[in-house]
Amino acid sequence: MNESYVECMVARKSSPMMSVLKYIIYILTGLSAVGFLAGYWIFIVPLIIFGLLAFFVVPGFDLEFEYLYVDREITIDKIMSKQKRKTVRNLELSKMEYICPMNSHQLDPYKSRNLKISDYSSKNPDAKVWVIVYKEKTDEELIGIEPNEELIKAIKSIYPRKVIEY
Repeated sequence: MNESYVECMVARKSSPMMSVLKYIIYILTGLSAVGFLAGYWIFIVPLIIFGLLAFFVVPGFDLEFEYLYVDREITIDKIMSKQKRKTVRNLELSKMEYICPMNSHQLDPYKSRNLKISDYSSKNPDAKVWVIVYKEKTDEELIGIEPNEELIKAIKSIYPRKVIEY
């Protein structure tokens, strides 16, 4: 049996606004804590709110995606702040219509349609993003990923007609 294993990591580029927002949340949490510790009970509500934001929301600002190709299946994991890992998608490549670069003319028929679009790329303007046209039962979806050459080669070895490189 022809089993392949390819792993690819992509770090999402965070916007400057997210970095500013992260530091604002940290500063407001610290100021609320100082106010509460100084004896002002009114700071308990902002301390709880900003503490929850710092614990649950801020780790989502630093994202990485890991694509794991194992035997005709791609698993996409989201890694937040290099600490928490969550599997976000499991793609069976037998349900893939094709995979092509973002600027390919193969995607022209899909531009005018109202399809669900999932983006698991770095959002770097210089990156080469590939789009998987994925069809599950009657639903079609466009999935943006940023694979390396090894991953494209592994998919092409199994599904050569579904990989469009232009």
